Parts: sequence; C-alpha cells; structure tokens
Amino acid sequence: MMKTNRVLIGGIPTDCVSTQDLIAMMEAPSTEQGAKLLFDINGHGLALASSDKAYREDLLKADVIHADGQPLVIASRMLTRSPIPERTATTDLFHDCARAAEISGKSFYLLGGTKDVVTACAAKMQALYPRLKIVGVRDGYFSESEEEAVCRDINESGADIVWVGLGKPKEQSFCVRNRHRINKGWLVTSGGCFNYVTGHYSRAPQWMQASGMEWIHRMLTQPRKLGWRYFSTTPVALYLICARTGDLKAQNG
Repeated sequence: MMKTNRVLIGGIPTDCVSTQDLIAMMEAPSTEQGAKLLFDINGHGLALASSDKAYREDLLKADVIHADGQPLVIASRMLTRSPIPERTATTDLFHDCARAAEISGKSFYLLGGTKDVVTACAAKMQALYPRLKIVGVRDGYFSESEEEAVCRDINESGADIVWVGLGKPKEQSFCVRNRHRINKGWLVTSGGCFNYVTGHYSRAPQWMQASGMEWIHRMLTQPRKLGWRYFSTTPVALYLICARTGDLKAQNG
C-alpha cells in the first residue's frame, strides 16, 4: 500500500490523501490475505470518538482514515505542515470508484440500509455505470450472530470492494470484527451513501460543501434524524479540531 503522511485532526490520525490516492489503493493488486479497512472521519466521528471508547478503538484499527468533512481539511491547512489535499466525501468517492471499476473490472458489494434502498441503489448505479460489476447486495438488518453468514456471502460473491453502510459506530465495529472473515479486498465505511444515490437524501449546494457547511443543510433537511445530533456534536467537534490538531511523522497508512 502506498506510503502516506498522517496528521492529527481532532485527536484522530488522519491520512493526507486525495480521491485519486484512495482509488489507487483500492485498485492496486494485493496478495495479502484478508480485507483492508478504509474508514472515514468527520465532525460527528470526532465527537463520537471522544465519548465512545469502543468506537475510537475500532476507528484506529483502520488501514486508512480519510477526511470526509471540509472543516477537517481547513484545519489541516491552518494548523499542520502537511495539509490534507481535499475533502474525500464518501458520497462522491462511491461514484469515482465506480467509474474506475468500470475500467479495471473491480467488483462491488453493497451492504447496509433497508432492502428497498440497497436494491434501488444497486439498480441506479448499474444504470449510471453499465460496466460496473455489482456482485451482491444485503440490507443492514442482521444480528451479530448472522455476521458469519453475511461474510460468507461476500466471499462467495468474489467482491473486491465492500461498501458498508451501517452508520457510525456500527459499521466500524462490523468491519473490525469481521475483517478476518473476508478473503480479500477492502471494507469501506459509507454511512448513508446509498440513500444519496437513490435520492432519499439530498446533497447540499456546492458552495456549502466547499465552505464546510454541508452539515447545516443536512440538519435542516433531516431535522428529526439529524437535528439533535448536530446540535450536540458540532460544538464538541469544533473544540477538538482547535485543541487537538497538529503534525505527525510520516508513516505507512
């Protein structure tokens, strides 16, 4: 795997990677047994990591942690010597990887959401990217005792990249708990990404994304689901970004 710089953002070691860096990692051939873990971090994740020890421990077991939040990118530019090159929003990364996989032949497995949402997401992605290989889908409504069967289905599908949309902290704990059961490829946390593809959730205008205010759009468009979350976690995340951001030595991602 490519060598990356890491910086401390809000107390979390975060890789200084671009979208193309992430695609190159996932597209690179690997002879290693087991899956690699690609996790995202944003303001919600920073706040959660400060209060949920199990989530923090799972998060730090990732092979790569990328910044899915413009405030984190801005903080790296202001407070470190190794700025993160860009925000790597999972909702965009999903499409960028699909375009690359049409060429390389890498295959996807979609895990999470309701059965209707994940099925509709697969159909929409197949329509957008006709050469993309989507080799399996599974909703996110399963118990821990069923995880071995879920992993068996993933392995039998031959998927190279598994998009795990179970939401924080469940998706991180699933990936850490089951990486040894997955034969190859990448487990990529993707939150509510499938809902954005299907149109159940809407993206903020580009100027809000670029200025780090996309969370305001999400809070206003999903007040019942996200209102309290953002009210309670945003102040914590801003404090952590200001107080616990700095440089780390270059190391392998």
